[in-house]
Amino acid sequence: MKLLFLFSFLTIFFFGFHAQSGTSVGPLPLTQHPLDPLTKHEITLVQTIVLNKYPTSHNKVKFHYVGLDDPDKATVLKLLSSPPGFKTPRSAFVIVIINSQTHEILINLRTSYIVSDKVYNGNGFPTLTAEEQTEAIGLPLKYGPFIESVKKRGLNLSEVVCSTFTVGWYGEVEKKRQRVLRIECFLKNGTANIYVRPINGIIIIADIDEMEIIEYHDRSVKPVPKVENTEYRASHMKPPFSPRLPSYGFFQPEGPGFKIQGHSVSWANWKFHIGYDARAGLIISTASIYDSEVHKSRQVLYRGFISELFVPYQDPSEEWYYKTFFDAGEFGFGSSMVSLEPLHDCPPHAQFLDVFFAGIDGSPHHLENAFCVFENYGSIMWRHTETGIPNEEIRESRSDVTLVVRMVVIVGNYDNVIDWEFKASGSIKHAISLSGMLEIKAVDIKHKDEIKEDQHGTLVAEQSVGVYHDHYYIYHLDLDVDGVDNSFLKSNLKTVKVTDNSSRRKSYWTIETQTIKTESDAKINLGLSQSELALVNPNKKTSTGNQVGYRLVPAPVAHTLLTEDDYPQIRGAFTNYNIWVTPYNRTAKWAGGLYVDQSRGEDTLAVWTKQNRSIENKDIVLWYVVGIHHIPCQEDFPIMPLLSTGFELRPTNFFERNPVLKTLSPNYVKWPAGCGKP
Repeated sequence: MKLLFLFSFLTIFFFGFHAQSGTSVGPLPLTQHPLDPLTKHEITLVQTIVLNKYPTSHNKVKFHYVGLDDPDKATVLKLLSSPPGFKTPRSAFVIVIINSQTHEILINLRTSYIVSDKVYNGNGFPTLTAEEQTEAIGLPLKYGPFIESVKKRGLNLSEVVCSTFTVGWYGEVEKKRQRVLRIECFLKNGTANIYVRPINGIIIIADIDEMEIIEYHDRSVKPVPKVENTEYRASHMKPPFSPRLPSYGFFQPEGPGFKIQGHSVSWANWKFHIGYDARAGLIISTASIYDSEVHKSRQVLYRGFISELFVPYQDPSEEWYYKTFFDAGEFGFGSSMVSLEPLHDCPPHAQFLDVFFAGIDGSPHHLENAFCVFENYGSIMWRHTETGIPNEEIRESRSDVTLVVRMVVIVGNYDNVIDWEFKASGSIKHAISLSGMLEIKAVDIKHKDEIKEDQHGTLVAEQSVGVYHDHYYIYHLDLDVDGVDNSFLKSNLKTVKVTDNSSRRKSYWTIETQTIKTESDAKINLGLSQSELALVNPNKKTSTGNQVGYRLVPAPVAHTLLTEDDYPQIRGAFTNYNIWVTPYNRTAKWAGGLYVDQSRGEDTLAVWTKQNRSIENKDIVLWYVVGIHHIPCQEDFPIMPLLSTGFELRPTNFFERNPVLKTLSPNYVKWPAGCGKP
């Protein structure tokens, strides 16, 4: 008994405080992938441990983030190469507001001990919860001045719905820290498309800790845009309809070509892990590709996800200037995911994965069909037609099959469709597609000829201006190209003039390649010069002496047009460049900082890189900003067709030769009798 007591005392001393008695959650499974998202069981355990230390009978407790505290990379790689049955470490990082104080709590889920509990007193607040936003949007409907404003406009209060918007930061230096939101309201009255029917002219600010309206201004009465032609639900539309698109069917007689075990996926020559985080959403980890030349799997991507999405609107007026949103850090990309609709969001042969996340009370919430995985058919892998050989024509073509992992994130009016597509050739393609509704500004204008001053947008319908704005997605791409230690190469294309009469040509181009040595030198704006960017392993070379690598094939380039001293740009300074490279740091995940709501730009990627650390032949992370300048048009109204962009990570001297040279096209399969024709 004395030895048991001594062991218990030492465990508490080194690992922190144990959950108080009353913990009824059973033991965790010993073996699981070290990067698996938290399970329902683990989230319940977190809730129990925190509430045992801070009982709600004496404390006001709100859970704002509960996620896996992933082990260090070296530990993960060691665990993945260990024999089956090896006990994996499991810890959770929790951000909780307790009695208006922000706590960062680290919990060892194996021992049920609180390893650390720190109070955060800096600028910025945690990610908002869905529950407090839902409560806040009901405040105006019970607020006397707002009810009078609705009556003054001749509107029916029962047809009014509201939504929450973050307030940002605009140079305020007062020390009082207050969690507030702006609330805007819209009119239904015959449509579900509320975002195109704003009730403009009213400013509402609510304190969401006290859950009360603290500021209200009815500045002007503006017409609510008309309801005609705003409906998007097929069940509510009236004929005539556009021609129905052709029907199709899908048949896989041998079943899917991929296997999912837990959250691990194997397909063709790829193996990778699908993770989930309440802030990032989809995370792809430990992606490796099998090289048939050397008969082994080779590392490609340790961890990849969208770190932040910055959406600044371009109307500086009193009612719009604050609309500079950080969708991941303020609202949670993962907690804003929606269930995917089979047959519509994903094809008939897709398979789905569910996830769990914590609600405001810490209890686990189930998100069904969070991700879908499916194979894409119909494109070309490679081809050639040879007509240069006399009396012979050679036509050789390979049809392609790729594997797609998809999620859909909805933050307010926008739907973000995010795809990761794996190709047998070794490429990883990333696609971003936007749909949903525009943010509409109500105006008393019916025709463009009536516009007398800058409306900061496009008149997309009568009384409706779609405001100019940007979408900046920054990807965290921890590439481990055939090993952990990599370097970042920039190959500049330059023109060479022929001046010595050695050729009948006057010019040609060649490349100058430099190995980028520091973080500062790695800050690059694409499109300003012609160059190719690659991560290489300087310690591995092909048989012809080239460094093995992966290169970035970028999306169309968009640069920020805001000045660097503008307050939203200070917070979103990670968009000052398209490319950043940093040394690996397990905790450096969020380009906009850990606390983004009302942040002041003190904890961003732009600040971290001022250290100007060495990045040559080290474990490094590539940060890539994909930008879209969105100038709305009438086709975007009342709901916009998919607007897409994307990029590719493509092997460059990674393989000795074309890795799909000997890959055969899939077999053609006739449909079973009674199933129609292919």
